[in-house]
Amino acid sequence: MKATIVTIGDEILIGQIVDTNSGYIAKALDKIGVETVEMLSISDKKQHILNTFTQLQNKVDLVLITGGLGPTKDDITKHTFCEYFDDALVSNPEVLAHVTQMIEGFYKRPITQLNRDQALVPSKCEVLFNKVGTAPGMWMKKENTVYISLPGVPYEMKYLVENEIIPKVVKEYKRPYIVHKTILTYGQGESMVAERIESWENSLPEFIKLAYLPSPGRVRLRLTARGEDEDILKNAIDENVVFLTKIIGDIIVGFDEDETIEVIVGRLLIQKGKTVSTAESCTGGKIAQMLTAAAGASGYFRGSVVSYSEEAKIELLGVDADLIKKYGVVSAEVALAMAKGIQKTLKTDYAISTTGNAGPTTEPGKAEVGTVFIALVTPNEAIVEEFNFGQPREKVIDRTANKALEILQKEILKNASN
Repeated sequence: MKATIVTIGDEILIGQIVDTNSGYIAKALDKIGVETVEMLSISDKKQHILNTFTQLQNKVDLVLITGGLGPTKDDITKHTFCEYFDDALVSNPEVLAHVTQMIEGFYKRPITQLNRDQALVPSKCEVLFNKVGTAPGMWMKKENTVYISLPGVPYEMKYLVENEIIPKVVKEYKRPYIVHKTILTYGQGESMVAERIESWENSLPEFIKLAYLPSPGRVRLRLTARGEDEDILKNAIDENVVFLTKIIGDIIVGFDEDETIEVIVGRLLIQKGKTVSTAESCTGGKIAQMLTAAAGASGYFRGSVVSYSEEAKIELLGVDADLIKKYGVVSAEVALAMAKGIQKTLKTDYAISTTGNAGPTTEPGKAEVGTVFIALVTPNEAIVEEFNFGQPREKVIDRTANKALEILQKEILKNASN
């Protein structure tokens, strides 16, 4: 099965909001064997929407549309559906009762005509009942293509995808299996990883495809297998991952799309009953943000100090002013003092610090752009490493944060084996 995802709204085209709906829908479809072949963002003009519907007719099995289902005049998706399917809007009693209950029962205000109009749907459509919002989804088929309209509000869209669309597609369509396996690597760039695994990659079966997904400081390797027998696909991927681990096991940190380095570090800290804190300068709180984005972070993350200025390093972390004067803020000595300072203040087992010049400029006599020092204080030792992550500024910050967590992960594992 093939699908196209269409987002409707000028606010997306002008960059006012970011389209996150398409990625979510594509991932949900992929899990049930539906291949997304195209993602489109189009304006909320009726003729443009109609032209898009016509172009996709019979070219894909499913067209999933998000947006334009609100109660205001600029939300025209339902009217456009009626024109495309030669239909008319009618009030759906079940949807109207739900909308009334939400407005009068939850929001405690009288229902308006605009609210009542949310219950209007094309008479020929199959209503996808939206229990978490007022805009119902719509399912309509024309020849060989099903058009599915969803609200643009992310949590409403997600509810309908999970509870209405996915179960319905699984029940009504025969689909091939698509099996993915993501291998997370940290510490080496895409070209170096590709060189190390070239022979392994060339020996992969034809039904397994490898994709490189690089980002600063890490490379994800995604294996995708398609076929009719799920067990054969899973076994083939598992066997090839075993061989891959023998080649680049030193840089592999996990095997799941959602298993980022911060999630892995957090799990290790919980397993070992250890805590961590951060003292950040050039990363500006990035490491702390990554750690706290993972559920359960309060079990191991004690806190952070973003000591961007010399004064903050001295006053909040206890860094000696003479040390800064002698070595400069971008130095191994200051990085180490920052880590020791935050460890002492927050009484943690591990403490990470970063100081560097992320750019875009450098002052005479100061560290060149891209120079970064990362310090880690563990229960047994203190480590400081120097890097040059080049430019631009965003790349330096991202690579520094990822490298710091990579160093922490390796030290936790090393200490656990001692």
